[in-house]
Amino acid sequence: MLAKENSINLTFFLPDTSSSEGAVFFDSGISAGFPSPADDFKEERLSLDRELIKNKEATFFARVSGQSMIGAGLDDNDLLVIDRSLEPEDGKIAVCFLDGEFTVKRLSVTANGLWLLPENDRYSPIQITEENEFVIWGVVTNVIKKL
Repeated sequence: MLAKENSINLTFFLPDTSSSEGAVFFDSGISAGFPSPADDFKEERLSLDRELIKNKEATFFARVSGQSMIGAGLDDNDLLVIDRSLEPEDGKIAVCFLDGEFTVKRLSVTANGLWLLPENDRYSPIQITEENEFVIWGVVTNVIKKL
């Protein structure tokens, strides 16, 4: 039996852009195979804000709670980067406000209307109808994971 998950509890955060210095970044690449000897590293500063946030006034963070998007790589407790200035498109992952609750799902626009698709076979797709209170709140641009 498929579980019906209409919402995922999301906790929202604003980005802290007060520090623009960034962390130390070694621009030599890091081998995922055999280590290679490196005589010198080119050291720079890397700001994750500059890498992940294109429009700071419209960007928010939210923490995922739930399992409906694990097939898309969004696991419980991951941190989403959400840009509210981007236009939602078919196939994009979006944070939506549906019937009083937030949910994150993949958008599917078909001849039969708009669908919110989970990425876990245990959950059912949600068709958006005129009866729903529905807003696409923002488009997910990145996910930050703890290992």
